Amino acid sequence: MSDDIGHFCGIALVRLRKPLAYYAEKYGTPLWGFNQLFLLMEKQHNRGQDGAGIGSMKLNMPPGEAFMFRERSTSSKALSKIFGSQHKQLGKMINAGTAFPEFPDTIKTHFDYGGEILLGHLRYGTSGEYGSTTCHPYFRKSNWPCKNLMVAGNFNLTNVDQLNQKLVERGQHPVFDTDTQAILEETGFHLDAVNDKFSKDAAEQGVTGDKHSSWIGERIDLPSVFRDASKHWDGGYALAGIIGNGDAFAMRDPLGIRPGFYFADDEVIAVASERAPLMTVFEKKIDEVKEIKPGTIVVAKANGELEVERFADDPARETGCSFERIYFSRGNDPDIYAERKTLGAFLVPGVVETVGSDFSKSVFSYVPNTAESAYYGFMEQLRLVRRAEVKQKLIDARKAGELTDELIDDLVMDNWPKGEKIANKDIKLRTFISQESGRAQLVSHVYDITYGVVREKEDALVCIDDSIVRGTTLKRSILKILGRAQPRKLVIASTAPQIRYPDCYGIDMSELGKFIAFQAAIALIEEKGYEGLLEEVAIKCKEALSENKPGLVNHVKKVYENFTPVEISAKVADLVCPDNGNGKVPVEIVYQSIENLHDALPDHSGDWYFTGDYPTPGGYRVVHKAFLNFYEKKEGRSY
Repeated sequence: MSDDIGHFCGIALVRLRKPLAYYAEKYGTPLWGFNQLFLLMEKQHNRGQDGAGIGSMKLNMPPGEAFMFRERSTSSKALSKIFGSQHKQLGKMINAGTAFPEFPDTIKTHFDYGGEILLGHLRYGTSGEYGSTTCHPYFRKSNWPCKNLMVAGNFNLTNVDQLNQKLVERGQHPVFDTDTQAILEETGFHLDAVNDKFSKDAAEQGVTGDKHSSWIGERIDLPSVFRDASKHWDGGYALAGIIGNGDAFAMRDPLGIRPGFYFADDEVIAVASERAPLMTVFEKKIDEVKEIKPGTIVVAKANGELEVERFADDPARETGCSFERIYFSRGNDPDIYAERKTLGAFLVPGVVETVGSDFSKSVFSYVPNTAESAYYGFMEQLRLVRRAEVKQKLIDARKAGELTDELIDDLVMDNWPKGEKIANKDIKLRTFISQESGRAQLVSHVYDITYGVVREKEDALVCIDDSIVRGTTLKRSILKILGRAQPRKLVIASTAPQIRYPDCYGIDMSELGKFIAFQAAIALIEEKGYEGLLEEVAIKCKEALSENKPGLVNHVKKVYENFTPVEISAKVADLVCPDNGNGKVPVEIVYQSIENLHDALPDHSGDWYFTGDYPTPGGYRVVHKAFLNFYEKKEGRSY
């Protein structure tokens, strides 16, 4: 992605199903589970660089002994800091003679993360402040064991204010912080209620004090707790966590917006935001790792049994986030790799129409690094197009009796698509300089080019990109540096359609006025003289936000309705075209169509940032607020 935007968090859960001694004997260390958690998080590091956190639980600890632990960090090297610190602590215990790796029970007794349940989180902050207190896991403590709750999630809720108000109306005193806090407190409320009920039942049945907590813990039904707690959650979410009774869980929102996967064997139950890390870390085949179905909760019971149950009603349709497939998830998942190649292949007709079928006058490349898979699919399809053309010409020449060695040489050897690595991404530069001119200078040098490949004023230069959000980096860096090659034209082909609307389910792109497609539409409105349109949309947005029950109508669509996608693309190209001092190099933008997107990603229909069709009422509130922020010249997120 040419624009640097924050996005989805990552979750990891490891639940050991055997005593630590088993792993010490088989794998040579009682810390096998702890080390697997590190690997599972490291393999998902693409999902979060703003911070990390881990949690653990030791099962069947005697009264008076701590049994749940947590550590968080916002260090630039949070994973190394957290796990390195814990290994250092363990080393001190070993040197002091209080813990012995050859005696796994001593590791469990003295090492905080020598537990059977291990939880991990990688944070990408999309809202709230940045600090260790906003890192997951969130922990709701109690001296009643079964009321303890630890949660880590990949999500964003659109109705946090309403959820907090609901808590206030119950008589609670929530700390107005983040949507994570809202989820923690709402779940905690229902968990407390269940505990209180069973506590009363235990007393009536004469359950003695030392059996009291275990008796309650055996009867807690987590699917039922979350069925009640999640009724009013509006947004996309994938949650993982631990309850003080020894149950661990992972769950996914009813629409399937956020992803989640798991597997279970006789040694371990593990959960992650992505499938490929589970396959790699635990050496599993693709069919051994299962998707957490939307509206489903996976529970690893305190006794080690696995339960999978629905906690939500079936939605009208599932809307898995398409950006997960286009960009955010690691591309080594077999399905995602194939989908990205297909998205690239679908761009071929539009690019050929733009540069012509004389491929000897074009150079094809990609914007590193996430567009690389799509580029392979694009080049594969482009070569198939050329092969089909050659085959037909050979057939025609044979029928006409004109098939000669010279013709065969010309057809077979000439005009094959030329693929080169033109753009190179240098070390990531942080834009910490306060002056705007200084930031622009840094941004312009994030990319470099391979010189001497493109023939000046003769070759078209085509670069595949996965998406174009704000266009800032495209204009200030990518196109500016590529323009130094002086091609006859520059073509950027985006595997994603035009991003026209804000996201409110996890991606940090809610400021409508910063989207290059929206800027293009506004520019066209001004050029065409459609006076009053923006004011009309603003009035509609205000009316929609004043309604007690939000409607499922996106009034911001009127901004685009007078223009075709081709017109928007042409205006985007005009807006991002840089001047390198040698005159402007012509720029054209080729976007993926919505139809091709759905064909390439048949199981992930979430497209609200392209179409404006949101899967929850909260999405419509956000898009209307985002437009009003733009119209009233206010900055900041719209949720």
